[in-house]
Amino acid sequence: MKKAAQTYRPNPRFGIADAIRDVGVGEAITSFLQAKGAPGVAERTLIRPPRSGVGPIDANAKTTLMARSPVAGKYDQAVDNESAHEILARRADAAASQARAQTESEANTSDTKPERRSSGTRSSAPSRRSDSPLQAFVKSFARQLGTRSGQALIRGILGSLFKGR
Repeated sequence: MKKAAQTYRPNPRFGIADAIRDVGVGEAITSFLQAKGAPGVAERTLIRPPRSGVGPIDANAKTTLMARSPVAGKYDQAVDNESAHEILARRADAAASQARAQTESEANTSDTKPERRSSGTRSSAPSRRSDSPLQAFVKSFARQLGTRSGQALIRGILGSLFKGR
């Protein structure tokens, strides 16, 4: 008990060891940290048991508690504000429909003008579709081979393959 009492900062109003020995039901010896992290003076504290229950409450008790609440009426109605995800999805849909409309209008104008018709080859305009994971890997690998470390890697592999010749 003396060792436990030595861990607390002493209180001039009572002895910590005596207080630990005399602590009753619903009491505790507490010490809180002060602003800069130093322990505060030990105090005798009464512990208030929680006023909670286990399980759901009946409708009458819920209505009574909600009526006595200091925020009664403020949160009674559920509000479903528009989320950022919904806003961005709406923008993406609008942009996709605008792009479709533009593509359709370009297709309609190219049908009316024979000199602008496609000859079955790919156009020189970049595709708006993203690369597949395999294409992205190949492009990244090709870029890496262009660097000095990539060139050193290729020299090492080719050098080991053709060393005996």
